[in-house]
Order: sequence, then C-alpha cells, then structure tokens
Amino acid sequence: MLTTSLAAPPTPLTARRRWTVLAVCALSMFLVGVDATIVNVGLPEIGRGLDVGTRGLEWVVDAYTVVMASLLIVSGALADRLGRRRVYRYGLTVFGLASLACAVAPSLGVLVAARAVQGIGASMLSPVALAIVVNAMPDPRERARAIGVWASVFGLSMAAGPVTGGALIAAFGWRSVFWMNAPVVVLALVLVALFVPESRGARARSLDLPGQALLTLALCLTVGLLIEGPRIGWTSPAALAGYALTAAATAGFVRVELRRDEPLMDLGLFRRPPFVTAVLGATAVFVALNVTLLLSTLYLQNARGWTPLAAGAATLPMALGATVCAPWSGVLVGRAGPRRPLLLAGAFTTAGGLCLVGLDGDTSVSLILLAFLLTGIGFGFANAPLTNTAVGGLPPSRAGVAGAITSTSRQVGVAVGIAVAGGLVAGAGPASLAAATRPGWLIVAACGLFLLVVARTAGTRRPNAS
Repeated sequence: MLTTSLAAPPTPLTARRRWTVLAVCALSMFLVGVDATIVNVGLPEIGRGLDVGTRGLEWVVDAYTVVMASLLIVSGALADRLGRRRVYRYGLTVFGLASLACAVAPSLGVLVAARAVQGIGASMLSPVALAIVVNAMPDPRERARAIGVWASVFGLSMAAGPVTGGALIAAFGWRSVFWMNAPVVVLALVLVALFVPESRGARARSLDLPGQALLTLALCLTVGLLIEGPRIGWTSPAALAGYALTAAATAGFVRVELRRDEPLMDLGLFRRPPFVTAVLGATAVFVALNVTLLLSTLYLQNARGWTPLAAGAATLPMALGATVCAPWSGVLVGRAGPRRPLLLAGAFTTAGGLCLVGLDGDTSVSLILLAFLLTGIGFGFANAPLTNTAVGGLPPSRAGVAGAITSTSRQVGVAVGIAVAGGLVAGAGPASLAAATRPGWLIVAACGLFLLVVARTAGTRRPNAS
C-alpha cells in the first residue's frame, strides 16, 4: 500500500515553527487551488483569443484536474520514498515552469498540454503538503486544527480564483492568470528551503505502476466521455466503446489493487461507511462549486454581456462566504465534531442551487448574488469536516492515503463538474443559455442534499488526545 505515512520528525518542532510550516504549505496549496478555478472566468476570453468553442475550453480546465487527480496518491508515495520536502520542491518547480508555458501558449493544443504538465506539478503539492503538516503536528488536537486550516485554505483558494482571475484579465489579459504564478512559486521555494524540515515515510514502499496506469486511464476515459458525449452521441459506437473501456479499466484497477501486497489505493478503507461518504461528499462539493463557477461565468459574460472583471466580481459573495465560514468550520470540527458544519454545508449549498433553478435573461442581480453567497457559505463549511471524517479514527499509517484519496475525489469533482456543466451549455446561444443552465442548478442543489446524508454518517466524534 502506498501511503504518505507520517513518521515523527527527528526533533520536535517548536509551536511557532510548526505553525510556520503550516503557513508555508498553505501558501502553496492556495496557489494550487486558485489555479483550479482562476481559469474559469477567463474561458470566454481564452476562447476568443485562441478561436475555440466551449467543448475545447473544457479541456483547458480538465486537463489540469484529471492529471492532478490521477497522480495524487503516487506522488504522496514518492514523497515518502524520496523525501517530502524534496518532492514538494520538485512539484513547485514543475508547476511554475508549466505556468510559464501556459502563459505563452500559441494554440489550444499547447495550452491543454501545458495545463496537463501543471497538473503533474500540482499533484506533488497537495498530498505532500498534508503529510508535511500532519508530520509536524504530533498532538491529535493540534493536528485536527491544522487539518482544518489546511482544508479551509484550499477551499478558500477555490472560491477566490474567479475574483482574482477577473481582475487580472481586465488589467492584463487572460495570459496574466498564468504569469502571476511565477513570483508566488519563487517565494514558496524560498520559504520551503528556510522553514520546512525534511521527512520521509517509515519505510519505502514499492510503486504500483499497473494500478497507477489503470487509475489514470479510468479517470481520463470518464471525463473524456462526459465532455465529448454530447458531440459524438451518448449511444454512438464510439461512446459505447468508451463505456466498455472505462468499465474494463475500473475492473482491472480493482483486481490489481486487491492482489497487491502494497497497492496504490487501500481499498480496505472503503469498508468504512464514514470514509466512503466523506469521499463522495468531497466529490459532490466540488461538482457543485465548479458547476456554479462555469455556468455563472458563461451566463454572465455570454448571455448578459458582462466583462470578465464584472463576472469575477460577482463571485465576491461566494469568496466572502467561504472566507468567513471555512475557518469557523475548522473551529466547529475541533469543538463538536464534523456533523454540525456538514449540516450547515448541505443546507446552504442546496439553497444556493435552488435560487437559480428558474434562471432567465432577466433574473435580478440580487438573487444571483444571494445564490453565490449561499453556495460560498456551504462550500466554506464543507471542507474541514469532510477531511476530518475521512482521516478521523485512522492510524497515521493509513491517514495519509485516506487524505490523498479525499484530495483525489475533490479533483474528480472539479473535472466532472466542468464536464457536466460544459455539456449542458455546449452549443447554446446567448438567448437560450439561461434555460440551458437550469439542470445544472438542480445538480448543485442535489449535491447539497447529499451532504446532509454525509452529515448523518459523520457523527459527532471530536478529535482527542488519545
């Protein structure tokens, strides 16, 4: 089993140093999260600049998220083997260089390829950051608070992306959303070198290359079918072949994992109902967020003629809701367990989606902003309890892979949300775009209702010092 096992550091870190490590890792994670959504608000501008339609633009987002999702677990295992700080620095370097390639991309194909390489770099950051943070926090209560902060920062970054993107595009054009990564990466590399200690897993584990290949194939096929299905036809021979290949890749992955002594993914974790519902809940949260972001971006810019800056500014209530409620959620998890914040997350997300099920070309701006605020509040409350539910009650040797699987499920949610939302509006003109988005808002509401189910499974167990 490949895990980000959390061996104790050679010498205990002071409290100040421990929280400095968290801050450094949070900076890098903020960059990764922002980059997952900052592109959304710029998609219409990218489409005009490179002369591509909605379906091609979906790949600009999903090339990043699919590659990142498929490599998260193996990247965590490589960090255990080679050193977490070393792999973290490799990830920052790859991410930064790929960002520069995105910034100068002359065509859609080059941009999509560069985004895929960005995903490789990002995959070396997410699970490794969590492992570094947890490794630095030996006390379970302090660790729970740190996990809450880490999840909250990542969630906040996802909500802040469109606002940042809108401002950058208005001032400097769509390529600036990639140029801005360079100084942040340089700063992060300096801070990692100064403050983050090196650590490794208790023992090196073998790499499950067959499992990795099958997982990547299954994810790519699933997202590819969701994006291209409306174009090729859901019952066309190509689609039917895709379904068969996806099923075969998934079955092959499960078969390989069950037969390996050290599998890529610990399938035994899926025997724990709280873990399963937390993983599905994390997927649902990010489906809801990305359906909201893509549909609102296309609706506001293409149907109502708003500028990227105005469309990005419209998501400020969403960012505000996430900013206020994400740290509050972490506090609630530490004090009373994950159930209460998950109930709040489900209720607010459901309300946000229901606000827009009747969207049309004349829907009031105040109702749109209210929907964004409610969705942002739900998103802010969701991340910390889902992470806590996934890793809660597990020994450190299994908590790492549990966190990595949860991170993978979030990125799967991003990819699926973009693919589903893009499929709903692909080919819709400005006059019919509002009506085309309506099923998407029902999907957002359904994701919120599912979080209420997750809350019942999560229970009220609080972190303790045992």
